[in-house]
Amino acid sequence: MPECFPPPLAIPFEMAWILAAVTVISLWAISLWRVLCGFSCFPSKPAFLPSSGSGKKRNVLLVVAHPDDESMFFAPTILFLTSEGHNLHILCMSTGNAEGVGNVRKEELYRACVVLKIPLQHVKILDHPELQDGFNNRWDHKLLSTIIEDEIKMWDIDSLITFDKFGVSGHPNHRAVHHGICMLLSDNSQRNMEAWELISTSILRKYSGPVDIWFSILCSLSSGRQMYCIPNSLPRKSYLAMAEHESQWVWFRKLFVLFSSYTYTNTLRKINF
Repeated sequence: MPECFPPPLAIPFEMAWILAAVTVISLWAISLWRVLCGFSCFPSKPAFLPSSGSGKKRNVLLVVAHPDDESMFFAPTILFLTSEGHNLHILCMSTGNAEGVGNVRKEELYRACVVLKIPLQHVKILDHPELQDGFNNRWDHKLLSTIIEDEIKMWDIDSLITFDKFGVSGHPNHRAVHHGICMLLSDNSQRNMEAWELISTSILRKYSGPVDIWFSILCSLSSGRQMYCIPNSLPRKSYLAMAEHESQWVWFRKLFVLFSSYTYTNTLRKINF
């Protein structure tokens, strides 16, 4: 007579969904706790943009394409740099006038910078006829390079931060800013200048919220001095800063700020030339 075995225990469909939901919520909560632990970046040694031996703080220029880029994508970096006492300047290459509200968006950027504790005299917004916001507007890389170089000389900038070649969202204006900086660095290879790019991630990581902190830490620790993960211990500041961009503060951007990994952490990679 053949030996009989009891049938395997089956997990009810509803129970499987409950377990999955608990797992996701727990992972989100643990990741958010890790993000909230502090401003320390990874790797911590060597430090990201350390002060000079005399204690002099860095002069950092963040170059973005449109008003709201600073709050939507770079808030963790901005909050880290201001907490360290560095002199942070923002150069916004356009007023974001694609929908005819450029003057409104300029004022919104100034209000967002108040939330982010950036002195308004350190914020410059351009309205150049050849650098107008739009997916179909191609920005000249040489013009961008020249404008950025002028700002570097004016403020004695020693560190640049911007988008990478994909520009996080793929927007051609974001990508053009990156290529303008690369052209500048290529033409001035002897200048004592550091440049860092915000890494674009896959769509899964992009919308994983604080959970992406683990992937970002792993990548940064394995790259030595070439990559840094910067957690945002004040993610509510990102939300409040973005809320100042009232003309852009529609429902899907509210969801973006809530679920975007760029609210909770930035991973910066050194641009080498």
